[in-house]
This record gives sequence, C-alpha cells and structure tokens, in this order.
Amino acid sequence: MARLFGTDGVRGLANRDLTVETSLLLAQSAAIVLGEAARQAGNKPKAVIGRDPRISGEFISAAVAAGLASSGVDVFDAGVLPTPATAFLTADLDADFGVMISASHNPAADNGIKFFARGGHKLADAVEDKIEAGMAVEKLAPLGGEVGHIHRFADAEDRYLVHLLKSLPNRLDGIHVVLDCAHGAASAVSPEVFRDAGATVTVIGAEPDGVNINLGVGSTHLSSLQAKVLELGADVGIAHDGDADRCLAVDHTGAIIDGDQIMAILALSAKSRGQLARNTLVATVMSNLGLKVAMREAGIEVLETKVGDRYVLEEMRAGGYSLGGEQSGHIIFSKYATTGDGVLTGLQLLAEMKRTGKTLRELASVMQIFPQLLVNVPGVDKTRVHDEEIQALVAQAEAELAGTGRVLLRASGTEPLVRVMVEAADEGTAQSWANRIAVLVEQRLSL
Repeated sequence: MARLFGTDGVRGLANRDLTVETSLLLAQSAAIVLGEAARQAGNKPKAVIGRDPRISGEFISAAVAAGLASSGVDVFDAGVLPTPATAFLTADLDADFGVMISASHNPAADNGIKFFARGGHKLADAVEDKIEAGMAVEKLAPLGGEVGHIHRFADAEDRYLVHLLKSLPNRLDGIHVVLDCAHGAASAVSPEVFRDAGATVTVIGAEPDGVNINLGVGSTHLSSLQAKVLELGADVGIAHDGDADRCLAVDHTGAIIDGDQIMAILALSAKSRGQLARNTLVATVMSNLGLKVAMREAGIEVLETKVGDRYVLEEMRAGGYSLGGEQSGHIIFSKYATTGDGVLTGLQLLAEMKRTGKTLRELASVMQIFPQLLVNVPGVDKTRVHDEEIQALVAQAEAELAGTGRVLLRASGTEPLVRVMVEAADEGTAQSWANRIAVLVEQRLSL
C-alpha cells in the first residue's frame, strides 16, 4: 500500500482522495501522537489550524477541528493565512502542534493537510508514519470538560505581521513593487506588510473566491506579473503561490528571477554582513549548476539535499546553518522561520535592493544560469522510476555530459508524474537528452 504522506503532507482531490472521513481520522490520530507530551505533563494539548482560501478548506478545516477537539485538544483557528504563518503561530503560541490545510500551488480542486510539531517544525517521516498507522487504532474519547475548545485566533494575522516587520534590516521606502498573491493565502497579509515596510505597492491576484487560487496567477504563472511590472515601470515584482511559502521575482525588465538566483543574492548579502552561518548555503539537487559556480567563486559552500524544503530545513537544523532553499522559491531563514516563507523572502530581497541601491537585475547578475530543461511525464507508474533501461540511458547521458551537466530523474512527491531534469552547457544538448529520456520513461512506465 502506498504511503499516505507525500513530500509535503497529505494531498489529493478534495472530497475524493482527501475526504471528511480521512481528515477526521488524521486529526484524531495526530491528537494522539502530537499531543502525547502535553497529556503526559497533565496538560490539555493546544493546536493551531490555518488554511488557504480554497472552498474545500472550509469543510476540511471543520473536520480537522472536530477531530482534534473531540480528542481533547484545544484548537486555535487562525483562518486564512500563509503556511509559514501557521508554522510561526504554532511556535509563538507555544502550541503542541499546528495544522495547515492547503495544496500550495496545485489547482483549486486539490487540497492537503500538513502538520507542524512544537516550535513550528515539519514532521520527520517516522512521525508521519506513526500518525498514518494511528488512523486504524482506537481514538481518544474524553468526556465533559476534557474535550477541547475551538477558539477563533483573533490576533493571528497581527502577530505574523509584527514578526515579519521585525525581520527587516531596513525600510523599503522608494521601491515600487507589484505583488502577485495567486488569489491565495497571502492576499491580505502580503500587501499590508509591504506597505507597512514603506514600499509603494501595486497588487494583482488578490481577490480569492474559493475556486480561483493559482488560476493564471502566482509563482507558477508569471506572465501577468511580468506584464504589470513593465506596464507600470515598477522596480520589482514578487509572486507567491497559493499558500505563500514560495517567492519568485521579476526584475524591472520583466525577466524572471528564480529561487536559485534569490538564494545567491541573499547568501552573498548575508556573507558580506557576517550573517551566513558556517559560510554555507543549503540547496537541493534541483538547484542550477550556476548557483554552485557562483557560490564557489564567492567562497561559499553549498550542501545539497533531497527535493523538499523539509529536507533543506532538516539539514539546516542539523548543521546550524542560517540560509537554504529551493529553485522553486522556498527560501528558509532559520533565524526567522521554520519553513519556506514567500512574504519574508520578498521583504528580505527588497531590503537588499534598498541597502545596496542596486536593481534586482544587477543583484541577480552574480549568477549565470546553466540551461536546464525540466520535462514532466504524466500517466506513468512513478514507483518504477529505477527501471534498468531508463537508468542505463541516464548513465549514458551523464557520461556524455562529462562534468558539464547532469541528469536528475525523480518521482514527484506531490503529483502522479515523473520529472526529468537535464542541465548542460548549451540548451540544444539539454533539450535533446531531456526529450530522449522522457520518451523512454513514457514507454517503459506507461500505465
């Protein structure tokens, strides 16, 4: 049987894969596993719940709240807020755990449930497995005053705003930013905090109606942001995804600045100010070779992890590192956050523009991007990605690239597909190998 938890929590089509019953069982099991320490200390466990504005989030969050409260957990419902806000509030409230209902950048029909441990940290695989196993055992059923309360977390947004503003090394006066909030969880909080920080703000993609999240806007659809930046002559554009744990940017010419470039800018800034712990940046195997080259030239070490900001964070915590992230725009500042935070990242990026007086284009020029082709192959059995014939072709490609490129083949942790990524010194070579491998994947792994 396939594992219920994926790369980032439990996800699926709301009301088909992720049902009320599944949500309830997950919550009841999480109450047992994540509330154990509080109960052993004689206390009633506390949990924070946040969600993005998907319409299905309303019934899923209700099911989760019911499962927790019926298991003796006091619930603090923060409403619609970014994923990193839920993680922050879990720590700020000193709650025993947190729950975020979101499918991030996925279409509106999907949804997901992810848990945070005490302190706002994502769960280790072993803890997720324990929660999954606990769905099949007897649940807690306290009576009378031992059941949990469900509270409205009235000052949740204000706490998060104050936290973000405290992270800024300088104000953002004089910078005109266009914010694309993906009709998602940051639609209210992101424009407010950028304005409070002094920036001139134009907003697009900030009218969520429950079904338009990520629809043609946000970090996975940057054309609207590019057009608006050029139309207004703005200094910079910032794009979030549906739950605002990502940040991608657009410079004043409309060029896209991805997560690798953002990490390069912020790592060099942190090093220049003596704030890059152990002179190290943590990235994933998906990061562009150009990031490694730029960091090597700057005397900064790059440590690689598996794909997923949870694995970046695990490495950062284990080694005491201060900065890490993913090409997709999940950037983690361990001093301020326990997960990727798109709003925080955008603020820090604009703060560096203001501090240096440079355009984003100038700042991003520190890194040259190697041609990188990513092909998603749907409709295949992703569990058989280690097929011998496919691996033989990958080995042939890597031998030909001989240190001037690489191939990364992996099953998606959040979607039913296999990802083929090829980097090379020129785009033609990368495209050729990506297409050859993708065709073989489709042939060999077809369902």
